[in-house]
Amino acid sequence: MSQSLTSAAITRLSPAKINLFLHITGKRDDGYHDLQTVFRLLDWGDYLHFSLTESIAFNVFSTADIDQQANTICKSLITLDGANGITENVAENLIFKAAKTLLYYAISIGSLPESLPKVSIILDKNIPMGAGLGGGSSNAATTLLALNELWQFNFEQNKLITIGAAIGADVPIFIFGRDAIAMGIGEQLTAIELPDQHYLVLTPDAHVNTAKLFAHPKLRRDIAALSVQTIRNQSDSYGQNLRPPYHNVFTPVVTQLAPAVDQALNYLQGLEIKALGTARMTGSGSAVFLPLDASIVNDKNLMSKWIDEAPCPAYVVESL
Repeated sequence: MSQSLTSAAITRLSPAKINLFLHITGKRDDGYHDLQTVFRLLDWGDYLHFSLTESIAFNVFSTADIDQQANTICKSLITLDGANGITENVAENLIFKAAKTLLYYAISIGSLPESLPKVSIILDKNIPMGAGLGGGSSNAATTLLALNELWQFNFEQNKLITIGAAIGADVPIFIFGRDAIAMGIGEQLTAIELPDQHYLVLTPDAHVNTAKLFAHPKLRRDIAALSVQTIRNQSDSYGQNLRPPYHNVFTPVVTQLAPAVDQALNYLQGLEIKALGTARMTGSGSAVFLPLDASIVNDKNLMSKWIDEAPCPAYVVESL
């Protein structure tokens, strides 16, 4: 490990994502659901600051439990600040889990060096929890990418995507790092080129348990699957505007269970004529967003008015 690297300090944007639409096409034998969606990454999100201190040595025993060894080593290497209140135990935070999973893989293939530098991670949290904006998954992916670089593992992107999928279904898109059509549980990614777009994003203070949503009797799980080529060719039907057959299957359930989400979505729907876009919900909620036509985004007075009059925190953001 070079001296310049051991004293390194880097800051990374941990971006939010939105789902332009979200379909469930069936339930799998393993209990997960097959999805189809288009992810867009945003230029807004959390920030993670990584700084390296002194290296420490450790022993790895081939006969010992790999998970336990990875956990022990991770606790000795990682300190995390700024994550209070996200989980009761810092070890349950997805940032810590990402570091542990990366170490687990390195141990399992025999590529862990004899020593690694300690890493201090500071989280500047902006993405609300439970908003369907992928905050925790983005934090995990950003951690994987940064530690892969700082610890000089140099694992390729496809391997990091596989590691990320073991942490959570939304982690791979943030490692992929670009807009994508997603299938499977979200890990089957195909890049898609979409025009730059601004969005008005609202984050109501509401959270509906994801497991409860997936078990809801009114949730549709039988949407006809579309081919990648069809989705790529029909971006005009889910980009700035949303037209059948594209929709978010969670919207009618979440708006019924969470009045604050219904209120926020109704507010955005009242702006659709001027915005020239279709308001919708991202993920399984609770955030909602409205695509903004390029002709109005430079009207600072209008944007300020829409933000000020929103029933909950609101942000004008841009695609990454």
